[in-house]
Amino acid sequence: MVISQDTYNSVKENNLKGRYITLDHIKPILDRLPDNFQVKVIGHSVNKSPIHAVTFGTGKTKILMWSQMHGNESTTTKAVFDLFNLFQSNPKDCKAILRNCTIKVIPMLNPDGAKAYTRINANKVDLNRDAQERTQPESNVLRTCYENFLPDYCFNLHGQRTIFNVGNTPKPATVSFLAPAFDEERSISPSRAQSMRLIVAMNNVLQNLIPGQIGRYDDGFNANCVGDTFQMLDIPTILFEAGHYFNDYEREHTRNYIFIALLTALEVISDDSLNGFQKEMYFGIPDNNKLFYDILISNVHIIDPGKYKSGDAIGLLFKETLQNEQIAFIPHIENSGNLQNYFGHKTYDCSQENDLSALKTQTFWNLIKS
Repeated sequence: MVISQDTYNSVKENNLKGRYITLDHIKPILDRLPDNFQVKVIGHSVNKSPIHAVTFGTGKTKILMWSQMHGNESTTTKAVFDLFNLFQSNPKDCKAILRNCTIKVIPMLNPDGAKAYTRINANKVDLNRDAQERTQPESNVLRTCYENFLPDYCFNLHGQRTIFNVGNTPKPATVSFLAPAFDEERSISPSRAQSMRLIVAMNNVLQNLIPGQIGRYDDGFNANCVGDTFQMLDIPTILFEAGHYFNDYEREHTRNYIFIALLTALEVISDDSLNGFQKEMYFGIPDNNKLFYDILISNVHIIDPGKYKSGDAIGLLFKETLQNEQIAFIPHIENSGNLQNYFGHKTYDCSQENDLSALKTQTFWNLIKS
């Protein structure tokens, strides 16, 4: 299905923007969904906030997806609300998906973490490491939903930091995927093979839009992770990671690409074309790597020759900090020294007069001079 930029702009949920997305933001939108979207409270968080599921479609193939398991990973939440709007607009091409599939979405599994803008829940537990013991109410909500729904596919929707690049290239990993392992040997079971094929299908579409900006997430096995657990249950599971796009710290461009990936996956599942994609091509997607700084400043010996030697660089990362219900990006020095194999989303070269002059106007100038 080809969705034009104009069509996407028309269905984009404009009441959700930026990085800080909470239950207070999504609840009014959930309340406005039409009757063919079944909205149900399926449980509560540690702090007794409701956890909602949205179900739509009438088909026999069942797809379960959940977002904001980590409260500060909100990009995929925006994308699923864009998806709701698309299906509400009822274009002809979506009717087959609604006829062939039943889709259940938990748009915010960790509302307490979302409010606090933290990865963890209110008990300071990473829900994505609680799949086996299920010590937390949110973990039990997801598992109960899974057991009651019995999905044919699971989509685990996350976000990743700006540090990730694709392979050894200076391109950000704007979208990354993973077909989670189900054993220590990272064997390819039938369900994992289907996960790989679905990722290949999405990658094929996204490469036409953001070539070289799709990565493959590390597939080290961890039975405590939800994706690995569901893969162990023989259900094709896909991890989506919404990453950085050039100058897009609010992740408004990235949400578009996640939306396209989700729609592509639903279409491939709906039209039963998944086996037409070769699982071997999954391994052709480059690995994620961690070679980016938000700001990379080279030749810093020119600023402080007593502290730095020739060729040294400073790498700064932003700390995402909740301030007055907005996310502030506060720079801090992450590393310094020989950083020649690293990249910066923004770069300065102190040996260039224009860069040095521009650097002196930045709010972090005193930080790097201290």
